[in-house]
Amino acid sequence: MKKLIALVSLGIALSVSATAFAGEQQNKMKTCNADAKKQALKGDERKAFMKECLKKDAALDTAAAPSSQQNKMKTCNADAKTKALKGQERKDFMKSCLSA
Repeated sequence: MKKLIALVSLGIALSVSATAFAGEQQNKMKTCNADAKKQALKGDERKAFMKECLKKDAALDTAAAPSSQQNKMKTCNADAKTKALKGQERKDFMKSCLSA
């Protein structure tokens, strides 16, 4: 019985996350389609535009996360340097700073 409940719960969780991803992708497609329509693109020009538009949106999504982590790392490093921390003290400080 517990296995059945776990499987049903897992199935529901997977379907919800898949639906969210599909909705996000559909929104990107709608936006790119609207832009292509405004520019009155047809044929190969439209295909090339759509390819770049969808790729550009995906690159922006993935690029946002690392930059915030990199900024956090820079800030924590600067703070550790200002405090003149070395060795284990620095490691402990960096760990707490980055997890905050």
